[in-house]
Amino acid sequence: MIQLNIKNETSRLRSVVLGTAESNGPVPKIEDCYDPKSIEHIKAGTYPKESDMIKEMNAVYKVFKKYDVEVYRPEIIKDCNQIFSRDIAFVIDDIMIEANILPHREEEVHAIDYIWNQVLEDKRIILPEDCHVEGGDVMPWNDHIFIGTYTGDDYPDLITARTNIQAVRAIQDLFPKKKVKSFELRKSNTDPRENALHLDCCFNPLGKGKAIIHKNGFLVESEYQWLVDFFGKDNVFEITKDEMYEMFSNVFSISEEVIISERNFIRLNTWLRDQGFTVEEVPYAEIGKQEGLLRCTTLPLFRD
Repeated sequence: MIQLNIKNETSRLRSVVLGTAESNGPVPKIEDCYDPKSIEHIKAGTYPKESDMIKEMNAVYKVFKKYDVEVYRPEIIKDCNQIFSRDIAFVIDDIMIEANILPHREEEVHAIDYIWNQVLEDKRIILPEDCHVEGGDVMPWNDHIFIGTYTGDDYPDLITARTNIQAVRAIQDLFPKKKVKSFELRKSNTDPRENALHLDCCFNPLGKGKAIIHKNGFLVESEYQWLVDFFGKDNVFEITKDEMYEMFSNVFSISEEVIISERNFIRLNTWLRDQGFTVEEVPYAEIGKQEGLLRCTTLPLFRD
């Protein structure tokens, strides 16, 4: 059996699912894209090549091995984008929840069936069909669970709105002892600089009581302010609209002290080192062209 334990985003990582770029398929058609940034790169002829993305993911794999983390990979589905393992499931405490993902991505979920089937049956949850949720919107944080959502009337028209209020309520019901705090995210099908695809695209809690945040990613200023107050203004690294677009908030913590970050995030990486973190820099800019980065490509299973 596979043991699960995820209480927060920063405790020492022991096992993780890392997505795969193998057999990623041809450049998608614009009408088949799920986010505005991918569309931008398809139009510009700069959509990432499979070989480059495999190299980038291998760099992360090497970092995990350096820190003695057990790495699982999805089973490879031919011509299928399986990079973003965070979308397909998530773990809170010792429970694995399968994400109700965009309908035409269900194949991706089945690529980790071999892991799902090794989890105790009473620890596997599939939410009701009307609950839409992806792991990028869900952040366990000790006695809190932070969840990104969108409740506008135009929710059905926004392919960038991935987690609905029904899912927020269902997660609260599953974890009655935790404080579930939801945040309305800014969504755009057309402008990647005005689109927080998931909560981890505009916010990420780090070790040592620190956090990264982008104010414009939040539709409700008081909700943004709540997070700043929760962590304390001096502990928060504010990123610009362009930095959000480059996915500065989407780093990944191996422990309270160690963070994997993109090597071009010079302003952020300098700040992280100034705060006493060890920063493991990797090339991830090609993967970032699909509006996802390090947190999006990882599904943590066990942290100490």
